[in-house]
Amino acid sequence: MKTRAVRLYGINDMRIEEFELPPIKDDEILAKVITNSICMSDHKAAAQGPNHKRIPKDIDKNPIMLGHELCGEIIEVGKKWKGKYHEGMRFTIQPAMNYKGTLDAPGYSFPYVGGDATYIILPHMLMELDCVLPYAGPSYFLGSLAEPLSCVVGTFHAMYHTTAGSYTHHMGIVEGGNAAILAGVGPMGMGAIDYAINNPDRRPGRLVVTDINQERLDRAAMLYTVEHAKKNGVELRYLNTRDLKDANSLLMELSNGEGYDDVFVMAPVKALIEQADAILAKDGCLNFFAGPERTDFTASLNFYNVHYASTHIVGTSGGNTDDLRESLKLMEQGLINPAGMVTHIGGLSSVPQTVIDLPKIPGGKKMIYTHLDFPLTALEDFAKKGKKYPIFAKLDELVKKHNGLWNAEAEAYLMEHCTMRIED
Repeated sequence: MKTRAVRLYGINDMRIEEFELPPIKDDEILAKVITNSICMSDHKAAAQGPNHKRIPKDIDKNPIMLGHELCGEIIEVGKKWKGKYHEGMRFTIQPAMNYKGTLDAPGYSFPYVGGDATYIILPHMLMELDCVLPYAGPSYFLGSLAEPLSCVVGTFHAMYHTTAGSYTHHMGIVEGGNAAILAGVGPMGMGAIDYAINNPDRRPGRLVVTDINQERLDRAAMLYTVEHAKKNGVELRYLNTRDLKDANSLLMELSNGEGYDDVFVMAPVKALIEQADAILAKDGCLNFFAGPERTDFTASLNFYNVHYASTHIVGTSGGNTDDLRESLKLMEQGLINPAGMVTHIGGLSSVPQTVIDLPKIPGGKKMIYTHLDFPLTALEDFAKKGKKYPIFAKLDELVKKHNGLWNAEAEAYLMEHCTMRIED
């Protein structure tokens, strides 16, 4: 079976290559990738190359496939797994396997499995650890969003609180409490808003979402409305802190002076961490979600409050397999819709430059259709592109039909009609 894949050979040395996959072993699975969502972790992996903690040192000779937020179909099942998996089954994966204590993961560590490819071989450890999960949703791109969404789910579950006089940690956000998502309208912040107001398990009573980009705040407010949140028992407020002289005081005022039980920091910015620390309530939990590239990244914390107000901090960088299962279930039931995370689509040929430029590209998730070739294109640019390519005019119509969101109908149309190579 031939595959076409983005392979990493060194620091920002990504090459799109076609090559023959070896025959699968009895404990492996051959799969077809349909979609892969590009993650900031891909940018970090490419920027660090063999210096990355998950990437082998010899990628110059044995390159790895990039990408880990994938969704596709199983093509062939090795003898060992025929009772559990079957040909034609849609699936996604949990890349954070933790296999025998290693950091090895698809998209970082293996020559034949990564999301930025047409066909891949799933190695035995993925199935042994139950990290290949069936997906029954309406579209492939939502399957690709299950992994990033699971990171959000895991973040909410990782929050903890205490009871005076007890050493027991109560896991999860405070139900009915005050929560804040700082720098909260990027792709992962959008997922956090969706989960906070729509998951059926536990919701805050008040949620304040901040950012310094009014256009992104307006888009979030359109997709996740104050009115809908209120119906679910959540008082939702969006706040642009760009020009506020004393944002901390206003944030405290919005919490009725109580502070916030749960604060999520969605960007690796020193001032945001210190702001989050300043607005914590007694026993408040700060989650530093956004991993920095710099190994010497630091910020100040109020240790008086650590001692006397029992404030505390956690850091999460991914979800576990149970979080992924929860994400899939919520999507399949229609309770959450992470489509709001997607702002661009592209073909396999667009991956290398997109990965390199990712921090500079505005918007949210970049969804790649690995069997197609067209440049990375923002949803908002479909109408303009449609003047030259009729397919984008139709996609623009379908996106507008669905409140400006990428959707299953648009995906199906793209996959059926995008047969040419679009160069610009």
